[in-house]
Amino acid sequence: MIVMKTGATAAQVDEVVGEIKRNGLRADVSRGEFRTVIGIIGDERGVDFARLENLPGVKEVLRIETPYKLISREYNRLSDSADGDYVVRVGDVEFGGEEPVYIAGPCSVESREQVFRIAEGVKKAGAHVLRGGVFKPRTSVHSFQGLGANGQDEAREALSWLRDAGKEFGMPTVTEVRGEGVVDMVSEYVDMLQIGARNMYDQDLLTKAATKGKPILFKRHFGASVEEFLSFAEYMAAEGNKDVVLCERGIVPVGKGKSYTGYTLDLGAIPAIQKETFLPIMVDPSHAAGRRDLIFSMSCAAIASGAAALMIEVHYNPAEALVDGQQAITPEELKETIQACGRVHGVLAKDRAKGR
Repeated sequence: MIVMKTGATAAQVDEVVGEIKRNGLRADVSRGEFRTVIGIIGDERGVDFARLENLPGVKEVLRIETPYKLISREYNRLSDSADGDYVVRVGDVEFGGEEPVYIAGPCSVESREQVFRIAEGVKKAGAHVLRGGVFKPRTSVHSFQGLGANGQDEAREALSWLRDAGKEFGMPTVTEVRGEGVVDMVSEYVDMLQIGARNMYDQDLLTKAATKGKPILFKRHFGASVEEFLSFAEYMAAEGNKDVVLCERGIVPVGKGKSYTGYTLDLGAIPAIQKETFLPIMVDPSHAAGRRDLIFSMSCAAIASGAAALMIEVHYNPAEALVDGQQAITPEELKETIQACGRVHGVLAKDRAKGR
């Protein structure tokens, strides 16, 4: 990265950017209150760093060894953007702010009546963002793939139900984009795009979604390391979109025997990721636990670990749900969970205020 001097002119910044482009690379320009930092996007091996360092207005050239430099805390610190956490705004909701955010709704959008009924329930329970799947990536081709699988007309109708329910009850909306082909359409209806665990490695989908100018909820693949997770988040930052909320949703369990949870919720990843990046990190306890009787405990544990938000699957009658009913809780249970998480967050906030 190239750190410009305090008071460097726009023309001097442009000259550095031009030099980077002449090397066939791209530049990420981060303007802080007192100085500007320019990140190089691409293979840097052919760059003449000595030449860059001698350009007018350049203070120093630093090498950041991590493969996710644009979202690293070091990059943020050097640009003297806020040294703390980055806040991602989705409508009036702030991810990474002072209070946890709760995303809730059905795993799958099934009907207009279902979405509106659940939206009303989760809003009363204290949720801030409404979720609902229209395109459902499934392990088996014989499983319900979501209403979006029935064609564009049904997909648009289901997306409109989600959008309208969000507006009716005052909640921004989020849904998953399963592939590049649906990004444009989905972006017309929702406030936040979700990239699911199975698509974490899909570079073309990441770059396509990033160009839509909408916040992105980005889930960690169940077999990915933390470094891989952050490295693929970098693809979106490289497209100029740093409004990314990272999401831990559990990794593949180790060992044999009876399966007690769907996945292993890697709560240690939450504080570890917070030390590496300024992006907010949240938790999806529903997919990690895979069973509704564990959601309460895992949600409280996630907030205790420092998660900025939770995403919880909710249905007024989980037994009727077409997808993942075994891990959905009711609006009443969601309310109890949010209240308990609020108490946990309150205790930790008091401890932080005392410097513990």
